[in-house]
Amino acid sequence: MKFWLNPEYKPGFELARLATKHYSKSFYLSAKMLPPETRWATYALYGFCRYADNLIDKPRNRSFTNLLQEVDHLTWEINQAYETGSSEHPVIQPFIVVAKKYNIPAKYPLELIRGVKMDIEKSRYENFDELYLFAYRVAGVVGLMMTHVLGFKSDKAFEHAEKLGIAMQLTNILRDIQEDKEMGRIYLPQDELRSWGISDADILNEKMCDKMHKFMQFQVKRAHHFYEEGNKGIHLLDRKSQFAIYAASKIYRGILRRIEARDLNPYKGRVFVPQLRKIGILFSEIIRTRFLPKNFNSQNFYFLLNKPI
Repeated sequence: MKFWLNPEYKPGFELARLATKHYSKSFYLSAKMLPPETRWATYALYGFCRYADNLIDKPRNRSFTNLLQEVDHLTWEINQAYETGSSEHPVIQPFIVVAKKYNIPAKYPLELIRGVKMDIEKSRYENFDELYLFAYRVAGVVGLMMTHVLGFKSDKAFEHAEKLGIAMQLTNILRDIQEDKEMGRIYLPQDELRSWGISDADILNEKMCDKMHKFMQFQVKRAHHFYEEGNKGIHLLDRKSQFAIYAASKIYRGILRRIEARDLNPYKGRVFVPQLRKIGILFSEIIRTRFLPKNFNSQNFYFLLNKPI
């Protein structure tokens, strides 16, 4: 029996599907284009990651201590699930079915939870090494887990998946500078801010000056570098799944380019890629990766795949 249709697990997988549909319409559309087994596994993985993220993104009326207790309990639940191979937790149950089927190591979901805990305990990062660790935990390991689910031709796919996850998280950070500072969080490396002569007060007061412009140039260039490194490994994934990651990379990188188009000013409101553009990217990548020859010149493709967003 197909794992997502097993009467014992079916409600959990349906919950994961609904969570994916509710929280990320573009990701949901992309997942629907995957082969059925991969699709349902992706829902389960997304459902767990979203649940963990929401502990901090939607803190409700929890105190700092309560939030840490919730995160610690989630760690316990994951450990128990891996030890026993099952769980009655409505989110972890479908996840552990998928984790066992696709040999996802326990260290990955546990690292994700450590990232959530890190986000509760820290509002500043002294240097890029600290920020990289956070980005690895909340985004890099997601790429590593997805690689198991999507299928891969070489272990080298994992190092590139990590880099692409880092690129996406750096994009989130640059996009959300204004929103994050309203919550008292500054994810930008403190030592780099100081080297450009920028203080926390400058960020909190939305001071846009030449120093900030050059600082943003540096940060955007770094993110582009991680996209380049991450994209090098997408061809190592199963061909039927490649479109989803090519599209995700192109869409997220589009956010970065829209920041550039605003003259790198992070205080002009949140940038986004329009839904129709996302859909165009997704379907063009499906056609390119599934139906066109591998050596096809995408520069001449009707959908203009390589045109900056």
